[in-house]
Amino acid sequence: MTADTGPLAGPDVCPPRTRSARTADSRALILDAAVACLVEDGYAGASTLAVQARAGVSRGRLLHHFPSRAELLVAAAGHVSTTLLAEVETRAAALMADQPPGPERVDRAIDLMWATFHEPPFWAAMELWTAARTDPGLRAALQVEERGLRTAIRRVADGIWGPEIAAAPLYAELCELLFTSMRGVACVYAFADRPAATDPHLALWKRLAARMLFAHAEG
Repeated sequence: MTADTGPLAGPDVCPPRTRSARTADSRALILDAAVACLVEDGYAGASTLAVQARAGVSRGRLLHHFPSRAELLVAAAGHVSTTLLAEVETRAAALMADQPPGPERVDRAIDLMWATFHEPPFWAAMELWTAARTDPGLRAALQVEERGLRTAIRRVADGIWGPEIAAAPLYAELCELLFTSMRGVACVYAFADRPAATDPHLALWKRLAARMLFAHAEG
């Protein structure tokens, strides 16, 4: 068997993965596991041992990336804003791709925007925000990540609404109002056993959006 006819020869053979690629993969695996622990087991259950077990990595591998629990969970908050919300953004943009500007798009956009507050990224962030109230170190670290998270959420919202609606004079104020209101209402679903898709606030938000976005044009 010659060198060019061996079982590893040919153009379909994948080149060896670099060390940096392996490092990035293991880091992402750990952060995915940390977010999953926050969502399913809460802040108290998101210990380094629990994250290690869920990620399926060695203790040394986890500590190599994140020497402390605080560093791990703050990094998880950043992972929410840079990676997981980007996936939500992509899905939402695909769902809105065939929807032209107008009242129907506004209603659909609000439905999708509300749905993002029931995605794992929101609940992971909520666990960290709640824990930060009594943890000064975590609070200080999250203040930086919070800005990135809000920027990511705003980017998701812009993609859902579309450039035409995002250009409306009161769009920024509407998004801020919807964000704070939806975040507050979503907290109730931590213990309320009811479908989010039929929440009575949806009709209120849609009426408010129609007035803020289209009343100026009609006048």
